[in-house]
Amino acid sequence: MGAAGCVIAHAGPRIPGRWCRPRVPKLAIQTWGDRLEGVERMNGPVSIVEVSPRDGLQSDPAMLGTDEKVALITRAVRAGVRRIETVSFVNPKRVPQMADADEVMAALHADIETRSLGASYIGLVLNRRGLDRALETGVDEANAVVMASDTFAQRNQGQDTAGLIATANEICVEAAAHDLPISVTIGASFGCPFEGEMPLDRLADVIERVAEALPAEIALADSIGVAAPTDVTERFALAREIIADRPIALRAHFHNTRNTGLANAAAAAAAGVRTFDSSLGGIGGCPFAPAATGNIPTEDLLYMLHRMGLDSGIDLDALTANVDW
Repeated sequence: MGAAGCVIAHAGPRIPGRWCRPRVPKLAIQTWGDRLEGVERMNGPVSIVEVSPRDGLQSDPAMLGTDEKVALITRAVRAGVRRIETVSFVNPKRVPQMADADEVMAALHADIETRSLGASYIGLVLNRRGLDRALETGVDEANAVVMASDTFAQRNQGQDTAGLIATANEICVEAAAHDLPISVTIGASFGCPFEGEMPLDRLADVIERVAEALPAEIALADSIGVAAPTDVTERFALAREIIADRPIALRAHFHNTRNTGLANAAAAAAAGVRTFDSSLGGIGGCPFAPAATGNIPTEDLLYMLHRMGLDSGIDLDALTANVDW
């Protein structure tokens, strides 16, 4: 075998201390890629939802100004990101970092040049009042959240899981009436910081009840970073089986608490998932989940997905230049 990983059809004499490089016709050299039958590179498009302006900043003790948030968002758009979670319409007393959601959206709409690039701005909504604000400010999409465990649901949103499902389904119906695309993120899909493991039958019930409202997309979120790739394969297969032929896409959301986030993303891609949440620089976390660390870094995720053969349409060099900023 040659130094470049090729199978040589004809071998010549070996020179001590050096690789032998015999002169053979090009057709006599066969790459490993030609020999490994059944092993295929992935191909096709992949979509990134950049969450640093919302999930990334919501736990950051540094209070960025509106202008700084808008600059972060527009830099990502100019690098090719086309879906961005920009704001959260929540109680500012609970999440003061998101208190200027209305001002951020107004500034984004005023930037005609960046707006013309076609990015979709996403707002997080947790109740009907949040949806009303999202509609008023002109977001392009909304995302609701359902925590799969009752304890986390109470800590995060003040209701049990059943209550959150009812609220999310109401939001889905109302959003559809206004032609606003809506997705639902199922938090703690892999484990809960208060209750531990998330049983498959519990997760299956939550997915089924959320899917009944026909959101455009359902995300399975590893909110505290406990999943391993085998968990990812299993749970996305479960979600696909439950969704069946309903027109609902799947999205993956991983945190990197135990440095398994990229491995989990690779497993999700192998399972057919083509939309991923990530955050520039890996910033983020949940203020209501003890010891939860940041999201998977967008720049590392894109490098991996591109190497795997998937195309995001994002200029990785241009995007990476914003990490230190």
